[in-house]
Amino acid sequence: MTALLAGKRAAVTGGANGIGAAIVRELADAGADRGAVLDLPSAFGTSAPPEGWVEIPVDLRDDASTRGAFDEARTTLERIDVLVAAAGIVPGWTGINELNPDEWDEVFRVNARGVMRTIQEGRIGMGEGGAIVVIASQNAWRGNEHLASYTASKHAALGLVRSVALELGPHGIRVNAIGPGSVATDAYVGRLRRRESEGGATVEQALAGEGRQTTLMRLTTVEDVARATIFLASDLASGVAGHVLPVGPATR
Repeated sequence: MTALLAGKRAAVTGGANGIGAAIVRELADAGADRGAVLDLPSAFGTSAPPEGWVEIPVDLRDDASTRGAFDEARTTLERIDVLVAAAGIVPGWTGINELNPDEWDEVFRVNARGVMRTIQEGRIGMGEGGAIVVIASQNAWRGNEHLASYTASKHAALGLVRSVALELGPHGIRVNAIGPGSVATDAYVGRLRRRESEGGATVEQALAGEGRQTTLMRLTTVEDVARATIFLASDLASGVAGHVLPVGPATR
C-alpha cells in the first residue's frame, strides 16, 4: 500500500486483537511508523505490535486509566495525528424481557462513554489535519432483535461522531465513523458457539448462511474494515467529515 500516512503518529484503542489489531497493521503499512496500541492488559501478549509502536494498558471504563494512557501516548509519540476508537464489547443475544440493566450500563460504559472519553483525551493537542475514526457498526443505524443494548450503544456512538464532527471541523480535525457488517472475529464466533450449544445452527452453518445473504457472498473481513480506516484517516478523505462509512457486502 502507498504510504498514505507517512510520518503520522496514531493511537488505536482496542488495538490488541480483532478489528483493532488489523487496523494497527494497516496503519503501520500505510506509513504510520510510530503509534500506540491501547487495550486492556489481558489483551496483550498474543502478538507483538509493529516496529515503532508501543503497547499501553488502558481500561476505558476508568477515567484515571484513560487519562493516564493518553498522557503516556502523547509523551511517547509527541503528538497524535490519527485516533481510532476501536474498543468495544458485544453482549450475548438477549430478549428485552431478560435484558439485565447492569449489563446495559456496562455496554454503554465501553461502547458510548468509552468512545466519548477516547475522543476527549485523544484529541488533546491534535492539530489541523488530524483525523478521528470511530468503529461503530451497521447496527448504528438499524435495529437488531435480541441485541438491544449493543445496538443502542452504537446509535449513541454515531450521534457522538456527528456532533463532535461539527465541533472539531472548524479546527481542521475530521471525525468519521465506520459501520462494519458482520465480521467473524473470535468474539463473534464465540457467541455463535454459545448459540450452537443452545440448540441453534452450527457455527459453520451460521457463517455460511450469513455470507449467502450478501452481495459478495461473504462476510466482512477485518482487513475490509482496516483499509476503510486508512481511507478516512488519510488525505484521500480530506473532504469527508461527520459521516458513517458502511463497510461490508450489502444484504440481499
